[in-house]
Amino acid sequence: MEEKRDLKKIERVALGAAHQAGLLLAERFGKVHSVSKKGGIDLVTEADVGAEKIIKGIIGAAFPQDRILAEESGDSGGDADGVWIIDPLDGTTNYAHHIPLFAVSIAFAHRGETLYGLVLNPVSGELFSAAKGGGAYKNNTPIRVSEVESVFESLLVTGFPYDLATRMEGLMSRLTSVLGASQGVRRLGSAALDLCFVAAGRFEGFWEENLHPWDTAAGALILTEAGGRVTDFFQGQWSPFDRQILATNGRIHGELARLLA
Repeated sequence: MEEKRDLKKIERVALGAAHQAGLLLAERFGKVHSVSKKGGIDLVTEADVGAEKIIKGIIGAAFPQDRILAEESGDSGGDADGVWIIDPLDGTTNYAHHIPLFAVSIAFAHRGETLYGLVLNPVSGELFSAAKGGGAYKNNTPIRVSEVESVFESLLVTGFPYDLATRMEGLMSRLTSVLGASQGVRRLGSAALDLCFVAAGRFEGFWEENLHPWDTAAGALILTEAGGRVTDFFQGQWSPFDRQILATNGRIHGELARLLA
């Protein structure tokens, strides 16, 4: 049986990789020279590619036996028990439009269980992080979800998938239902930050569909370690490989799920 993974080393390497990638993103912010499309409205910049190269290089040197699942380059392959799940730039559209709401997201999972995650906004300097069973932190200060008990008193956040044109009826039906029942709904453009903002008590809940593991793996761990709850829209068991997510402070979870239904 493989020995227990060294979480301290995992954290140290992840932090180093995130900060190095963040330096590149911050240096190039507002000066992007190359923007291309992976889909109709799905953008990629040279900053995405450069940041991912930095992160993969640092992690690969420290943990050559592990798989790496990254947004731009995909799955490195292999059957390793350890998997790094990386989004070098979550919020590329914001980044390309010079809006400072974007993040580096790095998670580590072992045998299907996420053990560590971090989300770094290189512009604000906010670093959200969590190790399994160790609580959630913002810049080394513990964070907790809000204590709001009802959707009516809640400020919520959502996102729209890149293929929204084919999902418009369902998206708008859910948005209308929640908007009419809540204090308000925001759309920031970074699922990783959305999850961390729920963890920090800034929002009470977040939902989105057609997501990928690199969008949610780190943020979902941070949220659950902050006392929140993560499921699918129907309150079923969730994993980062599920394409929809409902994440809340726990107190409004059932009510928000019913509104989405």
